[in-house]
Amino acid sequence: MRIIDVISHPNVMADEFVYREPQGGDGDFRFGSQLIVNESQAAIFVRGGQALDAFGPGRHTLSVANLPILSGLIGLATSGRTPFTATVYFVNLKDMPQVTWGTNPPIPIELPGTAMGAALLSTFGTMNIRVSDPMRFLKKFAIGKPIMRVDDLKTALQTKLMGEITVLLMNAEVKSVPEANKLLNDLEGAALAKLSSQFEDEYGLAITAFDANPFTAKPTPVDEMMSYMSAETYERVIRIQALRDAAKNTGAGGALAGAGVGFGVGQQLGAAFATPEQQMAQQQQQLMNQMMMQKMMEMMSGQQQQQQAPAAPPPPAAPSVPQTVDEVRKAMEQLDMRLINGEISEAIYTRLHANLEKRLKELGG
Repeated sequence: MRIIDVISHPNVMADEFVYREPQGGDGDFRFGSQLIVNESQAAIFVRGGQALDAFGPGRHTLSVANLPILSGLIGLATSGRTPFTATVYFVNLKDMPQVTWGTNPPIPIELPGTAMGAALLSTFGTMNIRVSDPMRFLKKFAIGKPIMRVDDLKTALQTKLMGEITVLLMNAEVKSVPEANKLLNDLEGAALAKLSSQFEDEYGLAITAFDANPFTAKPTPVDEMMSYMSAETYERVIRIQALRDAAKNTGAGGALAGAGVGFGVGQQLGAAFATPEQQMAQQQQQLMNQMMMQKMMEMMSGQQQQQQAPAAPPPPAAPSVPQTVDEVRKAMEQLDMRLINGEISEAIYTRLHANLEKRLKELGG
């Protein structure tokens, strides 16, 4: 038996979150041993896979007074010098700068009125993070591991970040690239506090700085979106599609029937394609339900207004008439991108797209 009388970890790597002492597993300690915790560190004793007593910076002489949980667990008297086994985890509290992130997979958004019906948003950037709650972070990620570095958490951080950004996009009902980029600008400012709060609540991590490049978009058919989104997000797209179809019917009965269809189809598809990593929190589901009902009411109101409103003036004529099937399809793609980028309104898009579809039929496409 080798008693460890001095416990410390002075050589911390720049990308290191947690370091276990001893590296090989449980070590032998005793009351009276010295624990040295450097600035920007926390030290937590673990025994039997359970995180127990925590220490901040300074030199600590181990005793029943500062190890109340551990001493109660092992049942040693105040004056006891009997060795006990445990491990000490040193948690690095310094900022981890320039941690890269990116939309992999891309973030899907629905685009009502477009030919594709949806688009995939892509971007990338960096963020600064630090451990804000050492005990929560240790319990979540590091117990049982000799060391944990930034790369060991990249997948978990990426999944969490993309989930939170997706929820923010849905909450803002983003329908174009300019709207999505405005949300990114908010994340670099006031909205960052909300995103950081989500990370702290779940991971014990704080986002201290956030940087992102502008979004780019790729129009994508709705029926190809399954592989890019969570089950809940896909369910929302199906609901909106059902509501859009129901809006073509007269009266509230058709809209409510469409909403019922959306719920049924969404639940079936969600059950078929859900994975543990893709599941969102219950709060997100409630948010989507509220947004769905709001959409339904807006569509019903809009339908009544359209029946009473005079016909809108025709849009400006296209600069040239496509002469081949390929030219028509290319023009349709360009039209989709103009709507996604906020260059034209949905009303103008609808009329121009109808003209292109008519031309495509004339050419036998």
